[in-house]
Amino acid sequence: MDYITSENSRTPARFVGLDIGGSKTRGIVWTDGSVTSDLSVGSTNVQNVSRETAAENMAALFAGLDSAGATVVFAGAGGVDTDDDAAALRNLISPFVPGAQVSVVHDTRLLLAAAGATEGVAVIAGTGSAAWGANTAGEEARAGGWGYLLGDEGSGYWLGREAVRHSLRRMDSGETPDELTAALLDYCKLETPEELIAHFHQGTTRRYWAAASPVIFAAAANGHAEALALVDQAAADLAALAAKAAGQLGISGPIVLGSGMGSNVPALQEAFTTKLAEKGLENVIILREDPIFGIPLLVAQAAG
Repeated sequence: MDYITSENSRTPARFVGLDIGGSKTRGIVWTDGSVTSDLSVGSTNVQNVSRETAAENMAALFAGLDSAGATVVFAGAGGVDTDDDAAALRNLISPFVPGAQVSVVHDTRLLLAAAGATEGVAVIAGTGSAAWGANTAGEEARAGGWGYLLGDEGSGYWLGREAVRHSLRRMDSGETPDELTAALLDYCKLETPEELIAHFHQGTTRRYWAAASPVIFAAAANGHAEALALVDQAAADLAALAAKAAGQLGISGPIVLGSGMGSNVPALQEAFTTKLAEKGLENVIILREDPIFGIPLLVAQAAG
C-alpha cells in the first residue's frame, strides 16, 4: 500500500471519504493530503432509501469521483448500530473500489474528528439526533440515535412533528390557527389544520418534516410561546444526550454540536450551550466544518 509517512501516522497517499446522510451522500478524494475530487449525490443509506436507489446513487457517486488508485475508503453513516449494519454498507461500497480497504462508522464520529478532537462527545442535531463520544482510554459511549419511531428527540423531524401536534391540539380545542400553524400550513401548501392528519401519514417522509424546522425557529424568533418552548425542549433533549455520553466516559468535554441544525441555527446553539452549562459542562464547540472533513484524522488514526 502506498503511504505518506508523517511523524505520528502512515496516512494512505490516496483515499476516499464518504458522509452518508438521510438526504444526500458526499464523497471526497484526498490525494497527497489535498482534496482532488468532490461530489454529492442522493442518499445511499439503505435505512432511508431502497437498496436499489442506494446502489444507483452510489454508482453515480463513484462514476463522478476520480477515485482510481484509492487504497482506503472511510465512510460515516447514520444508523450504523451493529456490525451487520456496517457490513451491509461495506458490501454496497466495495464493488466500486476493488481492492480498497473499506471502513464504516456511525456518522457522529465524523463530527468529533472534524472539530480536531480525539476525546469528547459529538452531538448530531439534524434530521435525527444522537450523541457519541470517546475518551483517551479508548472507551466509547453513545446516547440516543434510536430513530424517529423510538426517539430522535431534539431533531428536525421531532420539531416538525411537534408543530403538527400543536396545530391539531388547537384544532381539537376549537381554536383558530395561530402564527405557527399558519406558517406550517403554508409550508405544507394546505388550507386547514384538518388536512395535516392525512398529509402527515400519507406520502411524506421524515426528511420532509425535518425540513419544516425553520418554520418553528422563525416563529420562536417572533416570540411565539409554543415555538420558543419547542426550541428550549429540543436543546434540553440534545444536552441530555451529551451529558449521558460524557458521564459514561468520565469527561467534561469538549461537546461538539453539529449537523444541519446544530451547525446553522444560533437559537438552538445558544439554548444547547445554556442547558449544558446548567449541567456543569461548559466546553462546547459549534462545528462550522462539514463533518466529512473529519475523515482525514480518522484515517490517520486507523493507519497509525
